Amino acid sequence: MIALLEAGRAGLLGRKHWLNNLLAGLVVGVVALPLAMAFAIASGVKPEQGLYTAIIAGLAVSLFGGSRVQIAGPTGAFIVILASVVAQHGVAGLQIATLMAGFILLLLGLLRLGAVIRFIPDPVIVGFTAGIGVIIWVGQWRDFFGLPVVEGQHFHEKLWFLLHNLPSLDWATTLLGALSLAILIIVPKIPALARLPGPLVALVIITLIQAIFRFESVATIGSSFGALPSGLPSFQWPEITLTRVVELIGPAFAIAMLGAIESLLSAVVADSMTGSRHDSNQELVGQGIANVLSPLFGGIAATGAIARTATNIRNGGNSPIAGVVHVIFLVLVLLLLAPLAAYIPLTVLAAILFMVAWNMSQAGLVIRLQRRMPVVDLFILWVTFALTVFADLVVAVNIGVILAMLYVLKRTSDGVQVRALEGRRLQRALDLSFSQELRQDISVLTLEGPYFFASVEAVNRSLLSVTEPVKAIVLRLNYVPFVDATAMQALETVLVELEQRNVMVALCEANEKVTRKLIRMGLSKHIYAQRVFDSLQTAWDSVGETLDYRASEAMKDLAQPAAKAVI
Repeated sequence: MIALLEAGRAGLLGRKHWLNNLLAGLVVGVVALPLAMAFAIASGVKPEQGLYTAIIAGLAVSLFGGSRVQIAGPTGAFIVILASVVAQHGVAGLQIATLMAGFILLLLGLLRLGAVIRFIPDPVIVGFTAGIGVIIWVGQWRDFFGLPVVEGQHFHEKLWFLLHNLPSLDWATTLLGALSLAILIIVPKIPALARLPGPLVALVIITLIQAIFRFESVATIGSSFGALPSGLPSFQWPEITLTRVVELIGPAFAIAMLGAIESLLSAVVADSMTGSRHDSNQELVGQGIANVLSPLFGGIAATGAIARTATNIRNGGNSPIAGVVHVIFLVLVLLLLAPLAAYIPLTVLAAILFMVAWNMSQAGLVIRLQRRMPVVDLFILWVTFALTVFADLVVAVNIGVILAMLYVLKRTSDGVQVRALEGRRLQRALDLSFSQELRQDISVLTLEGPYFFASVEAVNRSLLSVTEPVKAIVLRLNYVPFVDATAMQALETVLVELEQRNVMVALCEANEKVTRKLIRMGLSKHIYAQRVFDSLQTAWDSVGETLDYRASEAMKDLAQPAAKAVI
């Protein structure tokens, strides 16, 4: 359900909730103002494009998303991908990729795949977010210290260039950056100022200092990008060609997947804070609409922002009204105060991103996980981290998920067992008294766990290991939740080999889905009685009767030559 309609049905759009949501929206708007510009600059585009994104995407997600308290806009997680796309394909390429990502998100939501996105393991998420934090931190050294334009394509090349040029830092820029960082750290710890947004306080103070003293060596938004346009963006349809679409498929999927992951994580955090439940599929639809509209009005990629969403909730926001108010605030700032942004030093925005990078890196969590997390999960975490920093975010997530899946498959296959049912356990299953002897020519095996490609070898080895005097196998499938095509093909091979060895195989107690798949694959012609028995007792009795009949027929065949010899 659309969050706006859900909030209305819950009575959260009534007048008694307006004041709380109005105040929460204003606070979130104040927090979003410097962040939107900082994220845009770090992504390689103009600062006003960050504001456009926060306005367009923020409104779309508030109206059409699946969480009634979600605040959307540009985020730090996108910086790595967006900066790479801008460097390779330009701003126009980024807008096309974002538009494509929007349609991908829409499709994911309409196909109701919202829950699938959340299956990405925590070690992978922690690894790539920590890696993004490191990249953002190092990427802001130039603006924080006033260093030359960074050379090099890869992370290690850029890092070496920055370290090599660090002695030539600009002292005025660095001092303003250090003061900004101090304000960001100290303000939240002062009780009287704790409710003030630290980024805004730092932005105002450092901008005033620069406006008064006008340090010539300090780069500002005005000196680097020119004055911010004091008006709303106009609609622009990007020039899309088939060649561009093919080139940007990879980046588009990367933007879509990262946007889906972060927006749903943000919605989950919001649920834990409010006690509500979001609609993951509708959230993807809302994010898709946001990323379709944003590039059409000069914006960049957007997603749910965890920090801004949490700020919204802490300040009393409980409905989409707060998100709409935050958008209105940004519109008024853009219309009325845009010329003042020219004095904002880039170093204060770099300091704000330093804090964003620190929060994204989750250093405390990573340190705690070193003592608590299993070794395999730690390996996946650090592989994902290293690939994010030194290779590529998409590669990192893909490899991390593949490693996690392989580990799960191994653990699952190790848990699949074939147990022989013997002695008193078999007597109890067949409802026999302990004085009754069990047949030695029938072996009862119980398959426990999913029968799929990773468990084929262990299962088939157990079936083929039977020896004399066993002439029939009864395979119980009551603990098998599912089978796949690879397993059924392998089972058919085993059944044919056992037929050649004159060993019958009877299947019993499979669930309806497994039975249907076995029959559809044509395995019925290789199993005893060409059907799956409902119970072990029925299979045991039927197989026993057949063996007894075969034995009696064999005795008759032996008796006939003996009788002729006597005559």
